[in-house]
Amino acid sequence: MFDLDAYLARIDLPARPTRDAAGLSRIQHAHRLAIPFENLDVRLGRAIAIDGASVAAKLVTARRGGYCFEQNRLLLDALAALDFSARPLLARVWLGATATPPLTHTLSLVTIDGQHWIADAGFGGSYAPVMPLADGAQGEAPDGARFLLVRDDERAGEGGWLLLRDGDPTTTDGRGAGPGWQPQYSFTTAEVHDSDLAMGNHWSMSAPASRFTNVTVTSIILPRGFASLTDRQYRRRASETTAEAEITDPRVYRMRLSMMFGIDLSAEEVTELGLFG
Repeated sequence: MFDLDAYLARIDLPARPTRDAAGLSRIQHAHRLAIPFENLDVRLGRAIAIDGASVAAKLVTARRGGYCFEQNRLLLDALAALDFSARPLLARVWLGATATPPLTHTLSLVTIDGQHWIADAGFGGSYAPVMPLADGAQGEAPDGARFLLVRDDERAGEGGWLLLRDGDPTTTDGRGAGPGWQPQYSFTTAEVHDSDLAMGNHWSMSAPASRFTNVTVTSIILPRGFASLTDRQYRRRASETTAEAEITDPRVYRMRLSMMFGIDLSAEEVTELGLFG
C-alpha cells in the first residue's frame, strides 16, 4: 500500500491537492522542491530498483533522491493514490546529443476531464512544468524559463512530440544551454510496459555510454532557481544571484550534499565516489 500521507509530508504539502491541472502542477512542483535528482547509488555501484516499494523506501522513508525512473514512479504512485488517471511515457533526451539517443527518460501522461497533460518530476537538467499535450502549448517555470511543446516526427517518430526550453543557462545543469529554443526531449504517447521501464533503467544504470555511469549528478530546483553538483562543479542560481565553484575537498562536498540537497552520505561513501583521487 502506498503511504500517501508520508509522501505528502516528504514534499511538504499540508493538504491533498485538488484533482485538476492546478493540483497536478502543485504536487509536481512541491516534489521537485523537496526531493533531489541524483545518481549517487549508480556511482557507488548499487543497483537501482524501480518497483513502488523500493522507490518509496529510498525517496520517502530514507529521504534520498533518485533519477527519472525512481522519481516518476513515485509521482505515478502518488497520483494513483489521489485518483488521477496517469501512465508512464518514455522519451529520448536530446541535450548534447550527436546521434539519436536511447529511450532513457520517463515522464507521465495525465488525463484530466478528457485533456491530456504531461508531468515530469524527474528531469534533472532543469525544471519542466506541467503542460497540456497540445501542439504549440507553452509553459513557464518558476525560474523564468519558457517551454514549448511541438509535434516532431523526425526526432520522436510518427505522431511524436518534442519539448523545447528557452531560459537562463544558470538554471540548468549546463547541457543544452545555448541561445533560443533548445530541444530537451522527445516522446510518443505509445503504451509503456513495466518491461520497457526496466530496460531503460538497466541501460541508464549500467551501460558504459550512459551519462549516469560516467558523471556524478545531483540537482534540485529552488523557488526561483536551480542548484546542481556535477562531479566537483557546484552551481546555484537563486533569483538574480549566481554562485559557482569547483569543490576540491571531500569534506566540503559532503557538506554541500547535506546542506543544499538534503543528502547525507558517509565520509567513506564520498570517498567511494572517486571524485577526489
